[in-house]
Amino acid sequence: MAESGAFAANDALADDGYRDAVVDLLGVISYGEISAFERLAEDAKLAPTLQDKLALGTMASVELTKVAALHQRITDLGADPFEAMAPFRVAIDSFHRHTAPSDWLEGLVKAFVGDGLANDFYREIAAFLDPQTRDLVVASLDDDGGHATYVVGRVRELIAADPPLGGRLALWGRRIMGEALTQAQRVAADRDSLTALLTGGVDRPGLDLAALGRMFTRLTDRHLERMGELGLDA
Repeated sequence: MAESGAFAANDALADDGYRDAVVDLLGVISYGEISAFERLAEDAKLAPTLQDKLALGTMASVELTKVAALHQRITDLGADPFEAMAPFRVAIDSFHRHTAPSDWLEGLVKAFVGDGLANDFYREIAAFLDPQTRDLVVASLDDDGGHATYVVGRVRELIAADPPLGGRLALWGRRIMGEALTQAQRVAADRDSLTALLTGGVDRPGLDLAALGRMFTRLTDRHLERMGELGLDA
């Protein structure tokens, strides 16, 4: 089966299974954005300078502004946005509970590494969506409010001032990666519709087992690149 490319049939959303899968995807992204807002707002309280507080507060507000468009699309598809988000609260909340940062700096690394991994995964899925939904998903992932540039610069600055921090943060980044993959597998196991988006159907392209393996290799490679951007060993 094809490894990439959204199907473009005009009646794509007439497929109940596909429509349910899109609602699930938009639901999990929406709740992820709300969780990111909450996390960044909490991290802002611990930020050491007023500049850091403002940067984190601004990033938090950007995450929250993305939710309205996602919820509107869910509504347009005939579903309730809050019902769509509900099935993913346990997995996402569990991820954050198991990766609670011990300080502000770990929070920065978690936001960069964890959110980046999730966004990479959603971009992979977006390749198999109808054009309107695909564009919405990609747009919501691409706008980080300057998050990446700020985090990379700040983490590198702090490591340069205190080199031993690098080893601790590298271990932390590996833990984030492992926990994120565990929770992603949990979501996929609980929601067959999301798995079906990747594996496709009679009238939709999808990934075979080899292509799925290559996809996870790409996710891992991007994680390694992201750690490198921070100046951390993966």
